[in-house]
Amino acid sequence: MPGYFMHNGQLFREGKALISPDNRSFRYGDGLFETMRVIRGNILLKDFHFERLLQGMKLLQFDIPDFFTATHLEEDILSVCHKNRIEEKAVARLVIFRSDGGLYDLEDMRPNYIIQSMPLQRYNVNLATNEGLSVDIYPDASKACNIFSGIKSNNHLLYVMAAIYARENGLNDCLILNQYGRIADGTIANVFWIKDGTVFTPPLDEGCVAGVTRKFILQQLPTAGYRVKESLLTADTLLEADEVFLTNAVRGIRSVAKFRSRNYLSRLTKEIHAFLSDKWK
Repeated sequence: MPGYFMHNGQLFREGKALISPDNRSFRYGDGLFETMRVIRGNILLKDFHFERLLQGMKLLQFDIPDFFTATHLEEDILSVCHKNRIEEKAVARLVIFRSDGGLYDLEDMRPNYIIQSMPLQRYNVNLATNEGLSVDIYPDASKACNIFSGIKSNNHLLYVMAAIYARENGLNDCLILNQYGRIADGTIANVFWIKDGTVFTPPLDEGCVAGVTRKFILQQLPTAGYRVKESLLTADTLLEADEVFLTNAVRGIRSVAKFRSRNYLSRLTKEIHAFLSDKWK
């Protein structure tokens, strides 16, 4: 049975065409998005999601109306989940974009938005088993390190092509290099590694997306006595690591079992996963 989505506060049946060929998001990727996990009517890490979203909108110079608040967006997201009868376990995707116009003749700087929701099962998420992943580096392009690197941009071409490369080469994910030849992040995840009991991840100025789960981990782990450090990441660093894991807001923490010739255990990763599961809200 077709579900529902929301466009600028109004509900529509899936399949309804709403944007024109002149839409700037369609033409240029002019906008940004958030993908959120909803459990029993609660958006997990919602404060981090909305903080990143609104900061990104300011960076992209949207003209943000007074009503366009975290509270308003949360109500709309939960309304869509309720309409689709999936409040118990859902994934919600919020896309922000400018409307019509060319590069130099913007018609309107205010945000338009679309909210979709779908069952969590569609993402094949099994947080209990957390099977290990096989990853490698995407070799054909790199990511620039600049003020836009950390946002979840609608211009996602590099990650799209890296995901295609991963699928064609039997990988679960690909790691993205920055302009300096170091690893920034994965196609849909931030990268962490463990060496001699210390948990590492690249700093934001290395070009990685400012992941909400990344931020949550950096805040929470030190409170339990874990040593956590931001550090530069290369392929050689990964080959010398004891454990590696990837994080994002929908799939949580996923351990990496293999990178090139290196196989990993996941003892401390599983311990961290168990610790954070009690605090995830």
